[in-house]
Order: sequence, then structure tokens, then C-alpha cells
Amino acid sequence: MKHSAEQRSISDWAGLLLIVLIGLNLRPFLVAPGPILNTIMQDLSMSAYSASLLTLLPMFLMGVGAFIAPVILSRYGTRPVVLSALTAILTGCVFRFTVTTEVAFLLTAVLCGAGVTLIQSAMPGQIKATFPKHIAPATGLYSACLMVGGALGAYGMPHLMQIGLNWRQSLAVLAVPALVAMLFSMRFLVAAASKKQDGNLVKALLCRPRTWTLMLAFGLVNSGYSTLVAWLAPFYQSLGWRQSDSASLVVVLSVCQAISAVGLPVLARRSQDRRTWLFLTVVFQAVGFYGLAAWPEMLPMFWVGICGAGLGGSFALVIVTALDHLESAESSGTLAALMQGGGFMIAAVAPLLIAGLKDLTASYEAGWLMHLGFVVITGALYLRLNPRFYPVAMDVAGCAADRQRIPHG
Repeated sequence: MKHSAEQRSISDWAGLLLIVLIGLNLRPFLVAPGPILNTIMQDLSMSAYSASLLTLLPMFLMGVGAFIAPVILSRYGTRPVVLSALTAILTGCVFRFTVTTEVAFLLTAVLCGAGVTLIQSAMPGQIKATFPKHIAPATGLYSACLMVGGALGAYGMPHLMQIGLNWRQSLAVLAVPALVAMLFSMRFLVAAASKKQDGNLVKALLCRPRTWTLMLAFGLVNSGYSTLVAWLAPFYQSLGWRQSDSASLVVVLSVCQAISAVGLPVLARRSQDRRTWLFLTVVFQAVGFYGLAAWPEMLPMFWVGICGAGLGGSFALVIVTALDHLESAESSGTLAALMQGGGFMIAAVAPLLIAGLKDLTASYEAGWLMHLGFVVITGALYLRLNPRFYPVAMDVAGCAADRQRIPHG
């Protein structure tokens, strides 16, 4: 019995470390170019619209891929899919060492995005299956690692360039943590037992209006994130900030996201009704985006930090809320994957919209106000997430032709 308990403890710690190492690799490729984006644009002769594709393409791919990923995971299993995904991220980072054209650079973003797509679809269900009694804190840890990874990537780029590396070499350094995660996963990743994917499960979930509500809320929240990682540093550089100083803002954003992503799910764990905490994240985002629009140079660290707290807390809590809707790891994991899929497709467009608004108005203010409007819509969507009606939302509402009951347990 004692030996069994020790094995379980080792397994739990290995599972937590896997969450950390994998999560740390899912955002650096996306966030790291931000603080040095002006340098990259000049070197590759990229326009603002082309630069926005560095965020748009991988995030859109994350969205489209999330609809396919549950089938892939069911057919091949979590372990080989996650290892293949980490290999894709590793390869994309290595290839950035050699890029000489805009198209080649965009293709590295697509390759990394493909890997992230599969991992993000696998992790919520894996977390629920591995830590069924600690879903909220484990999800918070996973979400926090995404944000911390992004912060480390953004913070490191200007400093690596200061010690003599060029931007290509600096971005290629991100292959090192990807290699570490892949080697650790090869040794310790044990996929939770899973059933063969029910071909009707995705269809049944897509027939539920609740699935689309979750998609829209997740998409509007992450559109704020995609815009900030793409344009926050260039925005402050346009106000006269240096690359290293603007990178510190991205770090503040990511650190506050990480703290909130861990803290709010823990605080909300005693009640299945997460709406009070979700509304708090909406208020944080509203204050942050309005501050960026109205007084960007007055309290920049505060505006960015409180916006990050709202984005990080909302990201983690919405995933937890999606998992709350259904009991079985398979069904709830698929719901979370679909939510992320539709959400990332929505979020992908935001950086391009900002580029267009900047061209029309010659400033970023309209873009920040656009996100303030998105926050208001998100708050209205959160009102609908009453846990008393989860069974009704998942079993009764939906397409008239759909007669299947979604498996709960």
C-alpha cells in the first residue's frame, strides 16, 4: 500500500511537471516577436498587415485544427499526438534561424501553430482525467504556464539581441525549452485511458447553442490577448519607448495573466457558479482597455497589468466552466476543444482589425475602444453561464434533428 502511494505521488508530480513544461512552450513563438517586431518588419520588408499575420495565421489554425483534433486524438492517442506536436513547435523554432523571406517566416508561425493546436485540444481532457478532484487549480496552473512562457519569450528577445544575437538567432533559442519538454514527455507522458471517439459527439455538441456561446465568449476574450501580444510593444514604441522597455510591458501583461489564471480558479473552486469571478475579469479588462485608449502614458504598467489579470483569469475560468458542463473527461474535453477552436478563429482576426483601424485613424485608440466593446459583449454572454441549467443546455437545447444524448459520465 505504501509503495502504491509513493508511486501515485511520483506520478502526480510528473503530471504537474508535464503541465508546466508543455504549457511553457505554447505561447513564446507567438509573443516573442512583439518587442522586436519593428526590427523584423524592416529586415523582411513586412507591412503592418503582413505582420498581423504572424498572430492571425497560427491562431486561426488553432481554431480550425481544434475541430479536427478530437478525432486525431481518438485515433492515435494522446501520447503520440503530443510528442508530434512538440516536434512541430521545435522544428518551427529551429527554422526561424534560417528564414530570409516574409513567407518563410510566416510558415514557421503556421508550423508552430499546428503543434499548439493539437496540444491545446488534448490538455483540458487530459487534466480532467489525471486530476479529477483538482480540475480548477490544475487548469489554472496550465493557463499560468502559457502566460509565463509568453512573458519569458517576450522578455528574452531584446536582451538576447543586446548580447550580440540577431533576431533570427534569438527566436531560434526558443527551440531549447521545446526540446526539454519533448524529452520529458517521451519519458513520463502516460495518456489517460480514452474511449474511441464517438463520431456523433462533435456533431451533437455543435448542435447546442451553449457550445456557440462558449466559443464566442472565449473568442472575444482571446481577441484582446492576440491584439496585445501583436501590437502592445509596437504601440508603446510609437510613443517613443525603447524595445527593452516595451518588452517589460509584455512581461507585466503575462505575469499578471499568470497570477490571475492560477489565483481566480482557486478562489472560485468552492462554487460551481463561476459567474461572479468571470464578471470580475470583465471589469479588469474594461478598465485596462479604456486606460490604454484614454491615458496610455499616465499609468502604463497599471493598465497593462489589470488588463492581463482580466485576460488570464477569464481564459482559465472559461476552460473550467466548459469542463463543468459535462461529467465525462471525453465529452467535456471535446467541448473545451471546440470552444477553443471557434474562439481562436474569432481571436485570430483581431490583430488584422487593429492594423486596419490604425491605417484609418493613424492611432491605436480605436482598436483599444473596439476591445472595450468586446468586453461588454463578453459580460452579457457570461450572464448565461448559470450551472443550474447546464444539463438543460447540453441535453435538451439544440438541433431538432439531433436525438442523441451527449454522454455525461
